[in-house]
Amino acid sequence: MSAAPDFDRVVPPGGYAWWYLDALDREGRYGLAIIGFIGSVFSPYYARARRRGGADPLHHCAINVGLYLPRRNYWTMTERGRGSLTRTASELVVGPSALQWDGSSLRIDIDERTVPLPGCIRGTVLVHPRVACDGDFALDRDGAHRWRPLLPCADVEVALQSPDLRWRGTGYVDSNAGNGPLEAAFSSWQWTRAHLPGDVTAIAYEAQPRNDTPRTLTLRIGRGALLQSEPEASRATLAATAWGIPRSVAVDPGSRPRVVRGLESGPFYARSLLGLRIDSSNVLAVHESLSLDRFSAGWVQAMLPFRMPRNPLAARRPAGRAD
Repeated sequence: MSAAPDFDRVVPPGGYAWWYLDALDREGRYGLAIIGFIGSVFSPYYARARRRGGADPLHHCAINVGLYLPRRNYWTMTERGRGSLTRTASELVVGPSALQWDGSSLRIDIDERTVPLPGCIRGTVLVHPRVACDGDFALDRDGAHRWRPLLPCADVEVALQSPDLRWRGTGYVDSNAGNGPLEAAFSSWQWTRAHLPGDVTAIAYEAQPRNDTPRTLTLRIGRGALLQSEPEASRATLAATAWGIPRSVAVDPGSRPRVVRGLESGPFYARSLLGLRIDSSNVLAVHESLSLDRFSAGWVQAMLPFRMPRNPLAARRPAGRAD
């Protein structure tokens, strides 16, 4: 299986790399998002270090988990320093949590404390690809910020001890990396992924660079990792979030998208579950809307430590797969 995650990739000072998973159970009742960050792009501590100059991305790492249940959501994002980080091409260990790629599947071991309500998320997520992809796409004119849809379609097994929860579903894995601060290059973006019949994944990216025209990617990725670039679809505007973040999405002409559920809603970022019609199929889609202008505002930076505590001296988990 191709599409190795390259967890040991070089991340320059002030830059970033992240690896993202989202998954839904077959009925859409349970959801999960996990992001492993090196140079945590939404960290107020890393933003402060960048303003001072010479920011070390390895000193600002995190495993972010969002767990979405019918009656409750969980959130974890503890930032950790160099002493908590171990990485090779196939393994990323940040504190007590780890992502491990064995060449054919991805295993994620989670042991993180939740905020703002105290608790924990502990357990294992297994990701078995149906489709892998080697495609690499520039999000800006100079190619300084890039995106890779590593595993566009996968089977996912979730087995948690805390909270006590087990479910299976389908998921998606990608990776982003950049040579500098995200907020310096972009003012906003909208992103959507949905699984279509036949293990085809539809992905739409609309990024707004600060000094350029919008960068739009509309893709279909199917079996055999065949990449097909689609013409720009019709765009529909959704209601803004409670924080006033705009939302728009690519859909079939004449169709009416709907917000099935808000998964995350904050002052600069929203993740939503949408009901869409794409290529004549009615699908559930994961959508994100990001305002980097809002992220850069002083009042937002002052709020972020309450959702992103920092523990720079935490010991790291021993490398190697847990039994």
